[in-house]
This record gives sequence, structure tokens and C-alpha cells, in this order.
Amino acid sequence: MTVVSRKEYIGVPRDRVENFNGKQLIYVSWDQHLLFAASFLLCLPPETCFRDMVEQNLVALIEADPDAALVEWDKVVWLKGNEAWKPDWEASLADNGINHKAHLRFQTPGLNTVCG
Repeated sequence: MTVVSRKEYIGVPRDRVENFNGKQLIYVSWDQHLLFAASFLLCLPPETCFRDMVEQNLVALIEADPDAALVEWDKVVWLKGNEAWKPDWEASLADNGINHKAHLRFQTPGLNTVCG
């Protein structure tokens, strides 16, 4: 459907990093686990340790999945965007190159309960 504007429309994005008081948005999804219809959205300071992001945030978010307790985090395959990537678990999100609105995906080979 075509839309006609009576005057020039100037869009102001509200999800810029400046609007999050020193925090940033990070999307995280678990490949092949369709119990979660969309990526999780975390709002964390860039200084957050990657391990803390996983242990203090992600673990609680995925616990509804039947496979969650079986995840061996040291064997997880990580992707940043669509590129294979290996995080430094002790480094901060910023030091891992994870910036505002980054999309992280993780894969757990052999754990695909919901997908069969």
C-alpha cells in the first residue's frame, strides 16, 4: 500500500546506543530450538564479562527448553552474525567485539529436541 506524506517525514531512531545509559542491546538466539520464536534481547553494559552474560542471563532465559540442562557450554559453536566465532569467556563484551545491536547465535550439536 502506498503512503503519501503531507510534509517531509524525518524518522528519529530511538534504539541508538546513546539512549541506553551506557548499556547496549545484544540479540542472542539458539539455533535449531524453535521453542523460542525470536532472539533474546539483552541490555548490558559493554564491560560485562562474556561468561557473566551467559551464566547470569542466558542460562535463565533458555531453561524452559528440554535441552537447556544438557548444554555443555565449552562445546557450543558460536556465530557472530553469520560468521563462525570463538568468544573469549573472560573478556568483556566490548573486548570480544560485541557492540550495540550485535546478533549472537549459538549451536549445540546433538541437542535439537524441539526440531526433531
